[in-house]
Amino acid sequence: MRTVVYADGGCDPNPGPGGWGVVISAPDGALELCGGEAGTTNNRMELTAAIRALEHFPEGAPIEMRCDSQYVIKSVTEWMRGWKAKGWRTTTGEVKNVDLMKRLDELAGRRDVRWTWVRGHAGDPLNERADRLAAQGRREARGLPRQAVPQAVPQAAPLPPPAPGAAAGAGRTAPVQIELGLGLEVARAAKRAGTTPSALVEEAVRLVLALGPEETARLQAQFTPRPTRAA
Repeated sequence: MRTVVYADGGCDPNPGPGGWGVVISAPDGALELCGGEAGTTNNRMELTAAIRALEHFPEGAPIEMRCDSQYVIKSVTEWMRGWKAKGWRTTTGEVKNVDLMKRLDELAGRRDVRWTWVRGHAGDPLNERADRLAAQGRREARGLPRQAVPQAVPQAAPLPPPAPGAAAGAGRTAPVQIELGLGLEVARAAKRAGTTPSALVEEAVRLVLALGPEETARLQAQFTPRPTRAA
């Protein structure tokens, strides 16, 4: 049986301070790793996350590595063989991040790894958790104090039967659709805040509910820029 591992990394800005996060799912609970660098790139942090995860396992270990980085997945499963055959070079010169690529190839070659791409910020709790750990690594790279990272639920638990007389669907959650442009703004804001888009949206909704419609409308009018009239 393969051990499922989630690895994620990133920078803000890119290049700039970066972090990486790893969640290793085990029967007795999840093991979490994270770290960061003051000057790096998104791709280097994505590669570092996978490297740190593989370093945790002994040779021959069966692993399923789940990453939301196409760069990492395709490097290992599609491009690396050709790079190695050409002496780690491409038509434009040396392979980018060649030091990390060689280390990743060395580690993966000594373990039984299945590489799986997962869509980022799509509700997978362990992928979201790895993203939050990477954000923690970025904070540490900036010299900011460590923050508690809320625990993720490793797998969906079955819902209990509704209490007698309870409304249908009470206590359940459902996805909320938002406009694409707003979704991109939310993703960027969540990254700056060191959290996930879903957590940021939930916090915003709770705030609006606490304020009420009148106060929300007043604040929205106060902080929304007014269009300027042409002379």
